[in-house]
Amino acid sequence: MVRQGRRALLLVAFVAFEGVAQEQCGACHGPDGNSVQPGVPSIAAQPKLFLETQLVLFREELRRSEQMLPVVRGMKDAQIVALAQHFSQLAARPMEPGPADAALMKRGMARAKELRCGTCHLADFSGQKQVPRLAGQREQYLAAEMRAYRDDKRSGGDTIMAAALYGVSDADIRALAHFLARAR
Repeated sequence: MVRQGRRALLLVAFVAFEGVAQEQCGACHGPDGNSVQPGVPSIAAQPKLFLETQLVLFREELRRSEQMLPVVRGMKDAQIVALAQHFSQLAARPMEPGPADAALMKRGMARAKELRCGTCHLADFSGQKQVPRLAGQREQYLAAEMRAYRDDKRSGGDTIMAAALYGVSDADIRALAHFLARAR
């Protein structure tokens, strides 16, 4: 009975926020969770726990975003769980059009291996638990976030990522972002 009650609560929360998912979330992240704007991450196929964590960090203003705060302010936990469940089940599509730069791909793949990105983000960079999917993400977004981690300018950031990217050059970040954005 408790399980059915929880399921019903999540369903009500999702139905109540289905409009948010389609309108507010979709305005930036795309109606199917695949970003429609450069610099904005795709949230389709992100691990559910990762999405929940990020929404809570935004809601509690531990991760700062002028765009996200009005959307998540006052959001209940059940609504966060329902949104995370919804977007985690959507299919991700590659965001970067056009051919890959062979030299950047080679350099990015080598740096990803050296930095052991696949340890936490998995070998295919699909992410797991509270660790985000990087594969197919927007290149501009990936580069900006990696620089923010490296330069200790990302609120709500992970100290492991800051340490992993410490001292990584802008050129290597560019190569990593190019490679990861095109990883399948």
